[in-house]
Amino acid sequence: QVQVAESGGGLVQAGGSLRLSCKVSLAHDYDFDDYGMGWFRQAPGKEREGVSCISGRGDRKYYSDFVKGRFAISRDNDKNMVYIDMGSLEPEDTAIYYCVADRYLCQSESDLLHRRHNYWGQGTQVTVSS
Repeated sequence: QVQVAESGGGLVQAGGSLRLSCKVSLAHDYDFDDYGMGWFRQAPGKEREGVSCISGRGDRKYYSDFVKGRFAISRDNDKNMVYIDMGSLEPEDTAIYYCVADRYLCQSESDLLHRRHNYWGQGTQVTVSS
């Protein structure tokens, strides 16, 4: 009843910017603003880690320390869309980025520390060249 699809990945030079988008499809009786949304990433050989999340109405946003001041998460509840604007990209940001939806996601910052969230997209590759 909830489908998540990312787009916008690609190759960018260090110091550059990129915007990822996430489209959420819901059954007709579901409300998008009931769902917290987040972005996680997984680099080669590393565990998947939380990047950022945003509450259903957008009043809470959390970021992992390694992206604070460089990334910005937003959502458009009229379009069932979530975005993450990534700036000052570094080669260490190279990873597959996953969009995540869950009714209970982003109630606290600790939600970025675990992966027990219900709906995941297939991921989009971001590669930052030095």
